[in-house]
Amino acid sequence: MKFLVDANLGRKFVNLMQKAGYDTIFAKDLSPLSTDEEILAKANVEERVIITNDKDFGELVFRSGKAARGVILLRTIATGSVERFELAKGVLDKSKSKFIVVEEGRVRIRPL
Repeated sequence: MKFLVDANLGRKFVNLMQKAGYDTIFAKDLSPLSTDEEILAKANVEERVIITNDKDFGELVFRSGKAARGVILLRTIATGSVERFELAKGVLDKSKSKFIVVEEGRVRIRPL
């Protein structure tokens, strides 16, 4: 499975994903000024699941009807990359064609 990490999660999160063996690219490497729509389009073309802490991807997918290969939304109190990665890694392999919200002590999964 392939992933695209939104700029708001930072390069350290991307490095943790890559070190764990996941095919991961960083939104800032595409273009520092990419819009959410452009990130979503790139992820779809490359069949990547987006990992973000930006609720706007939920708006794009559910309210605007935009297609997505998958989205993992991290809504955590933890702000450190290591803590966020630890919370996310349990759902990475389940994220294809799903919209997943990860919080401390709670995971919500919705099919796309």
